[in-house]
Amino acid sequence: MRSLNEKCAVVGIFDHAEASKLAYFSLHALQHRGQEAAGISTSDGEKLYTIKDRGLVTQVFDNQKLTTLKGNMAIGHTRYSTAGDDSILDAQPVFARYDLGEMSIVHNGNLTNAKEVRDALIKKGAIFQTFMDTENLIHLIAKSDQHHLTDRIIDAVKKIEGAYSLVFLSRSKMFAMRDPHGFRPLSLGRVGDGYVVASETCAFDLIGAEYIRDVEPGELLIFEKGKAPKSIKVFEPTPKHCIFEYVYFARPDSNVYNQNVYEMRKAMGKALAQEQPIEADMVVPVPDGGVPAAIGYSQQSGIPFEMAIMRNHYIGRTFIEPTQEMRDLKVKMKLSPINDLIRGKRLIVIDDSIVRGTTSRQIVRMLKAAGAAEVHMRISSPPTTDPCYYGVDTPDKEKLIAANMTNAEICAFIEADSLGYLSNEALLQSVNGKEENYCTACFTGKYII
Repeated sequence: MRSLNEKCAVVGIFDHAEASKLAYFSLHALQHRGQEAAGISTSDGEKLYTIKDRGLVTQVFDNQKLTTLKGNMAIGHTRYSTAGDDSILDAQPVFARYDLGEMSIVHNGNLTNAKEVRDALIKKGAIFQTFMDTENLIHLIAKSDQHHLTDRIIDAVKKIEGAYSLVFLSRSKMFAMRDPHGFRPLSLGRVGDGYVVASETCAFDLIGAEYIRDVEPGELLIFEKGKAPKSIKVFEPTPKHCIFEYVYFARPDSNVYNQNVYEMRKAMGKALAQEQPIEADMVVPVPDGGVPAAIGYSQQSGIPFEMAIMRNHYIGRTFIEPTQEMRDLKVKMKLSPINDLIRGKRLIVIDDSIVRGTTSRQIVRMLKAAGAAEVHMRISSPPTTDPCYYGVDTPDKEKLIAANMTNAEICAFIEADSLGYLSNEALLQSVNGKEENYCTACFTGKYII
Protein backbone atom coordinates (compact mmCIF):
# COMPACT_ATOMS: atom_id res chain seq x y z
CA MET A 1 0.00 0.00 0.00
CA ARG A 2 1.27 3.43 -0.92
CA SER A 3 1.06 6.38 1.43
CA LEU A 4 0.01 9.70 -0.05
CA ASN A 5 0.25 11.78 3.11
CA GLU A 6 3.88 12.68 3.36
CA LYS A 7 5.09 16.22 4.04
CA CYS A 8 1.65 17.82 3.94
CA ALA A 9 0.03 20.73 5.75
CA VAL A 10 -3.09 20.63 7.89
CA VAL A 11 -5.13 23.45 9.34
CA GLY A 12 -8.30 23.75 11.41
CA ILE A 13 -10.40 26.85 12.13
CA PHE A 14 -13.06 26.72 14.85
CA ASP A 15 -15.78 29.24 15.71
CA HIS A 16 -15.00 32.02 13.26
CA ALA A 17 -17.43 33.66 10.82
CA GLU A 18 -14.80 33.64 8.06
CA ALA A 19 -13.65 30.07 8.67
CA SER A 20 -13.25 29.07 5.01
CA LYS A 21 -11.29 32.20 4.15
CA LEU A 22 -9.00 31.82 7.18
CA ALA A 23 -8.40 28.20 6.18
CA TYR A 24 -7.57 29.35 2.65
CA PHE A 25 -5.05 31.94 3.81
CA SER A 26 -3.54 29.48 6.29
CA LEU A 27 -3.04 26.92 3.52
CA HIS A 28 -1.50 29.63 1.35
CA ALA A 29 1.08 30.27 4.11
CA LEU A 30 1.71 26.53 4.28
CA GLN A 31 1.95 25.98 0.52
CA HIS A 32 5.64 25.01 0.83
CA ARG A 33 4.54 21.81 2.58
CA GLY A 34 2.59 20.53 -0.42
CA GLN A 35 1.99 21.63 -4.00
CA GLU A 36 0.06 18.79 -5.61
CA ALA A 37 -3.46 19.27 -4.29
CA ALA A 38 -5.46 21.33 -1.81
CA GLY A 39 -8.82 21.03 -0.11
CA ILE A 40 -11.11 22.51 2.52
CA SER A 41 -14.14 21.13 4.38
CA THR A 42 -16.48 23.37 6.39
CA SER A 43 -19.49 22.85 8.64
CA ASP A 44 -22.48 25.08 9.32
CA GLY A 45 -23.73 22.86 12.14
CA GLU A 46 -26.05 20.90 9.87
CA LYS A 47 -23.97 19.83 6.91
CA LEU A 48 -20.36 19.51 5.75
CA TYR A 49 -19.19 21.17 2.51
CA THR A 50 -16.00 20.09 0.74
CA ILE A 51 -13.97 21.37 -2.20
CA LYS A 52 -10.68 19.78 -3.20
CA ASP A 53 -8.68 19.47 -6.39
CA ARG A 54 -5.22 19.11 -7.84
CA GLY A 55 -3.06 22.22 -7.95
CA LEU A 56 -1.90 25.07 -5.75
CA VAL A 57 -4.19 26.67 -3.19
CA THR A 58 -4.72 29.71 -5.42
CA GLN A 59 -5.59 27.44 -8.35
CA VAL A 60 -8.09 25.32 -6.44
CA PHE A 61 -9.97 28.15 -4.72
CA ASP A 62 -11.41 31.52 -5.67
CA ASN A 63 -13.77 33.84 -3.84
CA GLN A 64 -16.85 32.25 -5.36
CA LYS A 65 -15.84 28.77 -4.24
CA LEU A 66 -14.97 29.99 -0.74
CA THR A 67 -18.44 31.52 -0.34
CA THR A 68 -19.99 28.09 -0.99
CA LEU A 69 -17.99 26.65 1.92
CA LYS A 70 -20.47 27.69 4.60
CA GLY A 71 -20.09 27.66 8.35
CA ASN A 72 -17.84 28.79 11.17
CA MET A 73 -15.67 25.65 11.23
CA ALA A 74 -13.17 24.57 8.59
CA ILE A 75 -10.33 22.13 8.10
CA GLY A 76 -7.85 22.22 5.21
CA HIS A 77 -4.99 20.33 3.61
CA THR A 78 -2.23 20.75 1.06
CA ARG A 79 -0.90 17.51 -0.34
CA TYR A 80 2.66 16.55 -1.04
CA SER A 81 3.53 13.18 -2.49
CA THR A 82 5.67 11.60 -5.17
CA ALA A 83 3.84 8.28 -4.92
CA GLY A 84 0.57 7.18 -6.42
CA ASP A 85 -1.47 8.59 -9.24
CA ASP A 86 -3.11 11.95 -9.81
CA SER A 87 -6.60 10.85 -8.81
CA ILE A 88 -8.64 13.57 -7.16
CA LEU A 89 -9.78 10.85 -4.75
CA ASP A 90 -6.31 10.97 -3.22
CA ALA A 91 -6.65 14.64 -2.30
CA GLN A 92 -7.81 15.63 1.17
CA PRO A 93 -9.93 16.26 3.23
CA VAL A 94 -11.30 12.71 3.27
CA PHE A 95 -15.09 12.95 3.66
CA ALA A 96 -17.58 10.27 4.65
CA ARG A 97 -21.15 9.76 5.83
CA TYR A 98 -21.60 7.16 8.55
CA ASP A 99 -24.04 6.25 11.33
CA LEU A 100 -23.24 9.32 13.47
CA GLY A 101 -23.58 11.75 10.58
CA GLU A 102 -20.83 13.33 8.46
CA MET A 103 -17.09 13.69 9.01
CA SER A 104 -13.96 14.98 7.27
CA ILE A 105 -10.33 14.24 8.14
CA VAL A 106 -7.00 15.81 7.19
CA HIS A 107 -3.69 14.09 7.95
CA ASN A 108 0.00 14.94 7.88
CA GLY A 109 2.25 11.94 8.37
CA ASN A 110 2.48 8.27 7.51
CA LEU A 111 0.94 5.24 9.22
CA THR A 112 3.53 2.48 9.39
CA ASN A 113 0.95 -0.28 9.96
CA ALA A 114 -1.42 1.01 7.28
CA LYS A 115 -1.33 -2.14 5.14
CA GLU A 116 -2.06 -4.46 8.03
CA VAL A 117 -4.98 -2.29 9.21
CA ARG A 118 -6.32 -1.92 5.68
CA ASP A 119 -6.14 -5.66 4.94
CA ALA A 120 -7.98 -6.45 8.18
CA LEU A 121 -10.70 -3.92 7.33
CA ILE A 122 -11.11 -5.31 3.80
CA LYS A 123 -11.56 -8.81 5.22
CA LYS A 124 -14.41 -7.40 7.31
CA GLY A 125 -16.09 -5.96 4.23
CA ALA A 126 -14.68 -2.43 4.02
CA ILE A 127 -14.53 -0.92 0.52
CA PHE A 128 -11.70 1.57 -0.11
CA GLN A 129 -11.72 4.25 -2.80
CA THR A 130 -8.19 5.66 -2.38
CA PHE A 131 -4.62 4.62 -1.64
CA MET A 132 -4.43 6.96 1.37
CA ASP A 133 -3.74 5.52 4.79
CA THR A 134 -6.00 8.31 6.11
CA GLU A 135 -8.97 6.38 4.76
CA ASN A 136 -8.22 3.66 7.33
CA LEU A 137 -9.32 6.09 10.04
CA ILE A 138 -12.69 6.68 8.38
CA HIS A 139 -13.40 2.94 8.46
CA LEU A 140 -12.04 2.43 11.98
CA ILE A 141 -14.26 5.23 13.28
CA ALA A 142 -17.32 4.04 11.34
CA LYS A 143 -16.93 0.45 12.55
CA SER A 144 -16.21 1.31 16.19
CA ASP A 145 -18.78 0.09 18.73
CA GLN A 146 -18.36 3.28 20.82
CA HIS A 147 -21.39 5.57 20.98
CA HIS A 148 -19.68 8.99 20.83
CA LEU A 149 -17.31 10.35 18.20
CA THR A 150 -14.67 11.30 20.77
CA ASP A 151 -14.52 7.70 21.98
CA ARG A 152 -14.48 6.41 18.42
CA ILE A 153 -11.51 8.64 17.53
CA ILE A 154 -9.64 7.40 20.61
CA ASP A 155 -10.54 3.82 19.71
CA ALA A 156 -9.29 4.35 16.14
CA VAL A 157 -5.95 5.98 16.95
CA LYS A 158 -5.14 3.16 19.37
CA LYS A 159 -5.19 0.83 16.38
CA ILE A 160 -2.77 2.82 14.23
CA GLU A 161 0.98 3.33 14.42
CA GLY A 162 3.35 5.83 12.90
CA ALA A 163 3.36 9.59 12.39
CA TYR A 164 0.18 11.62 12.38
CA SER A 165 -1.06 15.11 12.97
CA LEU A 166 -4.80 14.83 12.42
CA VAL A 167 -7.70 17.27 12.35
CA PHE A 168 -11.26 15.91 12.31
CA LEU A 169 -14.43 17.87 11.55
CA SER A 170 -17.96 16.75 12.40
CA ARG A 171 -21.12 18.79 12.00
CA SER A 172 -20.71 20.38 15.46
CA LYS A 173 -17.15 19.76 16.67
CA MET A 174 -13.51 19.85 15.61
CA PHE A 175 -10.79 17.53 16.93
CA ALA A 176 -6.98 17.74 16.70
CA MET A 177 -4.74 14.78 17.47
CA ARG A 178 -0.98 14.21 17.47
CA ASP A 179 0.82 10.87 17.65
CA PRO A 180 2.60 10.02 20.93
CA HIS A 181 6.02 10.73 19.42
CA GLY A 182 5.03 14.11 17.98
CA PHE A 183 6.82 13.32 14.71
CA ARG A 184 4.99 16.07 12.81
CA PRO A 185 4.41 19.58 14.20
CA LEU A 186 0.96 20.91 15.14
CA SER A 187 0.32 24.20 16.94
CA LEU A 188 -2.70 25.74 18.66
CA GLY A 189 -3.63 29.42 18.39
CA ARG A 190 -6.38 31.89 19.09
CA VAL A 191 -8.05 33.83 16.26
CA GLY A 192 -10.78 36.29 17.20
CA ASP A 193 -13.09 34.48 19.60
CA GLY A 194 -12.23 31.15 18.02
CA TYR A 195 -9.28 28.81 17.65
CA VAL A 196 -6.88 27.61 14.98
CA VAL A 197 -4.58 24.61 14.68
CA ALA A 198 -1.94 24.44 11.96
CA SER A 199 1.18 22.55 10.95
CA GLU A 200 3.31 25.69 11.34
CA THR A 201 2.97 29.01 13.13
CA CYS A 202 3.64 30.99 9.92
CA ALA A 203 -0.06 30.36 9.21
CA PHE A 204 -0.92 32.19 12.45
CA ASP A 205 1.07 35.24 11.39
CA LEU A 206 -0.83 35.61 8.13
CA ILE A 207 -4.32 35.41 9.66
CA GLY A 208 -3.50 37.43 12.78
CA ALA A 209 -3.79 34.52 15.21
CA GLU A 210 -2.09 34.40 18.60
CA TYR A 211 0.05 31.36 19.31
CA ILE A 212 -1.00 29.54 22.49
CA ARG A 213 1.08 26.36 22.54
CA ASP A 214 1.90 23.21 20.61
CA VAL A 215 -0.54 20.33 20.65
CA GLU A 216 1.28 17.84 22.87
CA PRO A 217 2.40 14.43 21.58
CA GLY A 218 -0.34 11.93 22.34
CA GLU A 219 -2.90 14.66 23.02
CA LEU A 220 -6.44 14.93 21.65
CA LEU A 221 -8.02 18.41 21.64
CA ILE A 222 -11.80 18.71 21.38
CA PHE A 223 -13.33 21.99 20.18
CA GLU A 224 -16.98 22.60 21.05
CA LYS A 225 -19.08 25.76 20.74
CA GLY A 226 -18.97 27.96 23.83
CA LYS A 227 -16.25 25.96 25.55
CA ALA A 228 -12.48 26.12 25.88
CA PRO A 229 -10.69 23.29 24.05
CA LYS A 230 -10.84 20.08 26.07
CA SER A 231 -7.61 18.10 26.32
CA ILE A 232 -7.44 14.33 26.64
CA LYS A 233 -4.10 12.56 27.06
CA VAL A 234 -4.71 9.52 24.88
CA PHE A 235 -1.07 8.36 25.06
CA GLU A 236 1.85 9.09 27.34
CA PRO A 237 4.12 11.43 25.33
CA THR A 238 7.43 9.98 24.13
CA PRO A 239 8.75 12.87 21.98
CA LYS A 240 10.68 11.95 18.85
CA HIS A 241 10.31 15.08 16.75
CA CYS A 242 11.38 14.97 13.10
CA ILE A 243 14.67 16.87 12.95
CA PHE A 244 14.30 17.30 9.18
CA GLU A 245 11.63 19.91 9.88
CA TYR A 246 14.47 22.14 11.11
CA VAL A 247 16.81 21.13 8.31
CA TYR A 248 14.51 21.62 5.32
CA PHE A 249 10.74 21.45 5.59
CA ALA A 250 9.50 24.26 7.81
CA ARG A 251 9.43 27.92 6.82
CA PRO A 252 12.19 29.93 8.54
CA ASP A 253 9.65 32.30 10.12
CA SER A 254 7.82 29.43 11.85
CA ASN A 255 8.31 28.25 15.39
CA VAL A 256 8.45 24.46 15.30
CA TYR A 257 8.71 22.35 18.46
CA ASN A 258 8.75 25.64 20.40
CA GLN A 259 11.87 26.97 18.64
CA ASN A 260 12.37 29.41 15.76
CA VAL A 261 13.42 27.63 12.57
CA TYR A 262 15.54 30.52 11.28
CA GLU A 263 17.63 30.63 14.44
CA MET A 264 18.10 26.84 14.40
CA ARG A 265 19.33 26.90 10.79
CA LYS A 266 21.68 29.78 11.47
CA ALA A 267 23.11 27.80 14.41
CA MET A 268 23.64 24.85 12.07
CA GLY A 269 25.65 27.11 9.76
CA LYS A 270 27.84 28.32 12.61
CA ALA A 271 28.50 24.76 13.70
CA LEU A 272 29.26 23.78 10.11
CA ALA A 273 31.88 26.53 9.88
CA GLN A 274 33.55 25.18 13.00
CA GLU A 275 33.50 21.56 11.83
CA GLN A 276 34.15 22.09 8.10
CA PRO A 277 36.33 25.21 7.62
CA ILE A 278 37.93 26.09 4.28
CA GLU A 279 39.71 29.14 2.86
CA ALA A 280 37.52 30.96 0.35
CA ASP A 281 36.44 34.37 -0.91
CA MET A 282 32.70 34.19 -0.24
CA VAL A 283 29.92 32.11 1.28
CA VAL A 284 27.06 31.47 -1.16
CA PRO A 285 23.72 29.87 -0.22
CA VAL A 286 21.66 27.65 -2.47
CA PRO A 287 18.40 29.60 -2.22
CA ASP A 288 16.16 29.47 -0.39
CA GLY A 289 16.90 26.55 1.93
CA GLY A 290 20.59 27.29 2.40
CA VAL A 291 20.26 31.00 3.27
CA PRO A 292 20.03 30.94 7.10
CA ALA A 293 22.82 28.37 7.42
CA ALA A 294 25.01 30.36 5.02
CA ILE A 295 24.50 33.48 7.14
CA GLY A 296 25.58 31.51 10.19
CA TYR A 297 28.60 30.07 8.36
CA SER A 298 29.64 33.56 7.25
CA GLN A 299 29.24 35.05 10.71
CA GLN A 300 31.27 32.27 12.30
CA SER A 301 34.03 32.15 9.65
CA GLY A 302 34.28 35.86 8.86
CA ILE A 303 34.06 35.07 5.13
CA PRO A 304 31.69 37.48 3.32
CA PHE A 305 28.16 36.32 2.55
CA GLU A 306 26.90 36.92 -0.99
CA MET A 307 23.64 36.02 -2.73
CA ALA A 308 25.54 34.94 -5.83
CA ILE A 309 22.81 32.54 -6.95
CA MET A 310 19.39 34.00 -7.71
CA ARG A 311 16.20 31.99 -7.54
CA ASN A 312 13.14 32.26 -9.75
CA HIS A 313 10.35 31.97 -7.19
CA TYR A 314 7.77 31.03 -9.80
CA ILE A 315 9.31 27.57 -10.04
CA GLY A 316 8.33 24.97 -7.44
CA ARG A 317 10.65 22.99 -5.19
CA THR A 318 12.72 20.52 -7.20
CA PHE A 319 12.55 17.91 -4.42
CA ILE A 320 8.81 17.61 -4.98
CA GLU A 321 9.00 16.73 -8.68
CA PRO A 322 8.41 13.01 -9.34
CA THR A 323 10.92 12.44 -12.17
CA GLN A 324 14.63 13.10 -12.37
CA GLU A 325 14.28 14.70 -15.79
CA MET A 326 11.84 17.25 -14.40
CA ARG A 327 14.13 17.95 -11.43
CA ASP A 328 17.08 18.55 -13.78
CA LEU A 329 15.09 20.93 -15.96
CA LYS A 330 13.73 22.83 -12.99
CA VAL A 331 17.19 23.40 -11.51
CA LYS A 332 18.15 25.29 -14.68
CA MET A 333 14.89 27.22 -14.66
CA LYS A 334 15.06 27.91 -10.95
CA LEU A 335 18.65 28.99 -10.22
CA SER A 336 20.80 31.57 -12.00
CA PRO A 337 24.38 32.58 -11.07
CA ILE A 338 25.57 36.19 -10.96
CA ASN A 339 28.57 35.75 -13.24
CA ASP A 340 30.35 39.03 -12.46
CA LEU A 341 30.25 38.26 -8.75
CA ILE A 342 31.41 34.68 -9.12
CA ARG A 343 34.13 34.92 -11.76
CA GLY A 344 37.55 34.00 -10.38
CA LYS A 345 36.30 33.51 -6.81
CA ARG A 346 36.63 30.60 -4.42
CA LEU A 347 33.12 29.76 -3.26
CA ILE A 348 31.75 27.98 -0.20
CA VAL A 349 28.29 26.84 -1.30
CA ILE A 350 25.86 26.04 1.51
CA ASP A 351 22.88 23.74 1.04
CA ASP A 352 20.63 22.03 3.54
CA SER A 353 20.97 18.46 2.28
CA ILE A 354 22.06 16.17 -0.55
CA VAL A 355 19.59 13.42 -1.42
CA ARG A 356 20.40 11.99 -4.85
CA GLY A 357 23.31 14.30 -5.66
CA THR A 358 22.17 15.25 -9.14
CA THR A 359 20.94 18.72 -8.17
CA SER A 360 24.19 19.47 -6.34
CA ARG A 361 26.18 18.39 -9.41
CA GLN A 362 24.19 20.73 -11.62
CA ILE A 363 24.78 23.62 -9.22
CA VAL A 364 28.53 22.99 -9.13
CA ARG A 365 28.69 22.77 -12.93
CA MET A 366 26.66 25.96 -13.24
CA LEU A 367 28.99 27.88 -10.90
CA LYS A 368 32.14 26.66 -12.61
CA ALA A 369 30.69 27.53 -15.99
CA ALA A 370 30.12 31.03 -14.57
CA GLY A 371 33.84 31.28 -13.84
CA ALA A 372 34.19 30.17 -10.20
CA ALA A 373 37.79 29.25 -9.40
CA GLU A 374 36.77 26.71 -6.73
CA VAL A 375 33.47 25.36 -5.45
CA HIS A 376 33.43 23.87 -1.96
CA MET A 377 30.11 22.29 -0.99
CA ARG A 378 29.09 22.43 2.67
CA ILE A 379 25.90 20.74 3.87
CA SER A 380 24.16 21.92 7.04
CA SER A 381 22.98 18.42 7.95
CA PRO A 382 24.54 14.93 8.11
CA PRO A 383 24.55 12.61 5.08
CA THR A 384 21.05 11.30 4.28
CA THR A 385 21.71 7.57 4.42
CA ASP A 386 18.29 6.04 5.13
CA PRO A 387 14.73 6.46 3.87
CA CYS A 388 12.00 7.85 6.12
CA TYR A 389 8.83 5.93 6.96
CA TYR A 390 7.21 8.61 9.11
CA GLY A 391 6.02 11.13 6.56
CA VAL A 392 8.96 12.13 4.34
CA ASP A 393 9.03 10.76 0.83
CA THR A 394 12.77 10.18 0.60
CA PRO A 395 13.86 7.73 -2.10
CA ASP A 396 14.64 4.09 -1.47
CA LYS A 397 18.05 3.45 0.03
CA GLU A 398 19.60 2.45 -3.29
CA LYS A 399 18.79 5.95 -4.62
CA LEU A 400 20.27 7.83 -1.67
CA ILE A 401 23.77 8.82 -2.73
CA ALA A 402 25.19 8.88 0.81
CA ALA A 403 24.03 5.31 1.39
CA ASN A 404 26.01 4.06 -1.59
CA MET A 405 29.09 6.29 -1.89
CA THR A 406 31.83 7.52 0.40
CA ASN A 407 32.24 11.23 1.05
CA ALA A 408 35.13 11.32 -1.43
CA GLU A 409 33.05 9.53 -4.08
CA ILE A 410 30.12 11.93 -3.58
CA CYS A 411 32.50 14.88 -3.89
CA ALA A 412 33.81 13.48 -7.19
CA PHE A 413 30.27 12.78 -8.42
CA ILE A 414 29.03 16.32 -7.80
CA GLU A 415 32.35 17.65 -9.23
CA ALA A 416 33.07 19.88 -6.21
CA ASP A 417 36.56 20.80 -5.00
CA SER A 418 35.63 19.63 -1.51
CA LEU A 419 32.57 18.42 0.39
CA GLY A 420 31.75 18.63 4.09
CA TYR A 421 28.70 17.71 6.14
CA LEU A 422 27.52 18.74 9.59
CA SER A 423 27.86 15.92 12.11
CA ASN A 424 24.79 14.43 13.79
CA GLU A 425 26.11 15.55 17.19
CA ALA A 426 26.53 19.15 16.03
CA LEU A 427 23.07 19.10 14.44
CA LEU A 428 21.49 18.07 17.73
CA GLN A 429 23.46 20.73 19.61
CA SER A 430 22.33 23.34 17.08
CA VAL A 431 18.66 22.64 17.83
CA ASN A 432 19.23 22.46 21.59
CA GLY A 433 18.20 18.84 21.52
CA LYS A 434 19.15 15.40 22.72
CA GLU A 435 19.10 12.31 20.55
CA GLU A 436 16.35 10.73 22.66
CA ASN A 437 14.00 13.63 21.83
CA TYR A 438 14.43 13.68 18.05
CA CYS A 439 13.98 11.25 15.22
CA THR A 440 17.21 11.23 13.19
CA ALA A 441 16.53 7.98 11.31
CA CYS A 442 17.24 9.54 7.90
CA PHE A 443 20.79 10.27 9.11
CA THR A 444 21.40 7.36 11.49
CA GLY A 445 19.12 4.49 10.45
CA LYS A 446 17.77 4.31 14.01
CA TYR A 447 14.05 3.86 13.45
CA ILE A 448 11.60 4.52 16.24
CA ILE A 449 8.81 2.17 15.09
